[in-house]
Amino acid sequence: MRLGDLLVHEHIITEQQLQQALAQQQQTGRKLGATLTELKFLSEQQLLQFLAQQLNVPFLDIAQKPIEPKAVQLLPEVQARRFRALVLEDHGSKVLLAMSDPADLAAMDQLAALLAPRQIELAVVRESQLIEAFDTLYRRTKDIESFASQLKEEHGGDNELEFSATDEQTDADNTIVKLLQSIFEDAVQVKASDIHIEPDEKVLRIRQRVDGVLQENILNQVSIAPALVLRLKLMANLDISEKRLPQDGRFQINVKAHRIDVRLSTMPVQHGESVVMRLLDQSAGLLQLEETGMPAPLLAKLRRIIKSPHGMILVTGPTGSGKTTTLYGLLSELNQAGSKIITVEDPVEYRLPRVNQVQVNHKIGLTFANVLRTTLRQDPDIIMVGEMRDQETAEMGLRGALTGHLVLSTLHTNDAVTSTLRLIDMGAAPYLVASALRAIIAQRLVRRLCDYCKQPYQPDELESSWLRHHKARLDAQYWHAPGCQSCNHSGYKGRLGVFELLIITKPLADALRRDDTAGFAQLAHRSEGFTSLGTMALQYAQQGVTSLDEVIRVSEYLDTDPSSPFAVTEDEGA
Repeated sequence: MRLGDLLVHEHIITEQQLQQALAQQQQTGRKLGATLTELKFLSEQQLLQFLAQQLNVPFLDIAQKPIEPKAVQLLPEVQARRFRALVLEDHGSKVLLAMSDPADLAAMDQLAALLAPRQIELAVVRESQLIEAFDTLYRRTKDIESFASQLKEEHGGDNELEFSATDEQTDADNTIVKLLQSIFEDAVQVKASDIHIEPDEKVLRIRQRVDGVLQENILNQVSIAPALVLRLKLMANLDISEKRLPQDGRFQINVKAHRIDVRLSTMPVQHGESVVMRLLDQSAGLLQLEETGMPAPLLAKLRRIIKSPHGMILVTGPTGSGKTTTLYGLLSELNQAGSKIITVEDPVEYRLPRVNQVQVNHKIGLTFANVLRTTLRQDPDIIMVGEMRDQETAEMGLRGALTGHLVLSTLHTNDAVTSTLRLIDMGAAPYLVASALRAIIAQRLVRRLCDYCKQPYQPDELESSWLRHHKARLDAQYWHAPGCQSCNHSGYKGRLGVFELLIITKPLADALRRDDTAGFAQLAHRSEGFTSLGTMALQYAQQGVTSLDEVIRVSEYLDTDPSSPFAVTEDEGA
């Protein structure tokens, strides 16, 4: 019997549901099982458990199962992705093969030929788990090492390698292109936000920042570093003869159907030049505000505030805290045909339709302040300033907010309360800040615990002491994750935002006008509905979303209000 008939026979779906799924299958061309789960007539797990039972094969959760890396390599990546199959174990004469659709007989025939003379023992797994496993297990580490060795051999092992910067392509040029492509492909597979290329005395380190933490790959071919840097400089249109001064550039590259925008920075170090590349996946699109982890009550307040026709809204936090993502999320909601939006950025990160985006260029005097001055004459409704960097930019932005414009910007500060004080320290008049500022969003990113391996646990003595000291609940349930295949044994998978929203009310504005910073801080922490970064992070820990380690990292020295349960006293701070 065919799959659909079997499901109807076993009363898992109805005949009507089957006919509806078959009709949709004819339009989309997708497999029946995928169509049924897409229509939500049954879950993926129900379907796979049914298939496993019918075929008398095990249904496995490969996130919890140790996988032999050598066994995985028995099946080339191209074929593994094509047939949605993964070799889990190699027993010499037979292999354990995981498939998401073991009923695909054509795929089974080709897999049997590829793995011959070994016999195949089947197991059923979720397709989503297989795709995640492909990205984790089929890394480009071996390709990177192979191309690095090949490049060194082509140059005869010289200590100072260079490659052709002319139109004539050499073997070394082709090899270095393949090496860089492998580096970028590996970074995209693991969703790295940055790539660091760091020459040391005897080794070359290639590090990737994944979920805020660097992962390291060490190459012994340190002599290829100048060739790598030179090629990257050419791609970013930088001066290849300048090695003594830092340089910044930008280029785009296509990697596995992803359009990646690369911001490159070079810096002379002791053993050559260090390169850091920030990767931005343009094909992934903008995150909506709901996807950032912003709680619904806070999001509702923020949406009411951005409907204001004028005033300034600040998004604050350190580098890498997700400020730009939040800012673009706000812009995408405000981007309507009836509003003119002008942005002043350095650099322009996402390209938005209908939005006039200006790239700052300090070399020709196109600074934030100069562009802002012209922007106000362009009849905008909404202005976005990439960052408040100096007194002139801050004052121009605040005055723009007072003259009927909604101004969005970012600021590098630790929390929402200190942001106003930072503006005043920059030289902005307190009355100007009090009159123009509407709200401040402060944020951090915390790592999510892996859903597959997280488990409840009792905090250790040090964590319990920290909880008691900060007057947090000891009877609450806390979670940690020992690590599994799904999270690459890190215990974490992905990140989400932790936010605090400070709305500037009349009492807060009055305290600013009086330049009463202490009074402003006390009123802010006690204002209705205000939740600090540390408190929100702890709520996530108690819900099993993140760990206490992440809470401690985020909340350390953030809360200055003496009445806060996370406050650090002056003696403790010292």
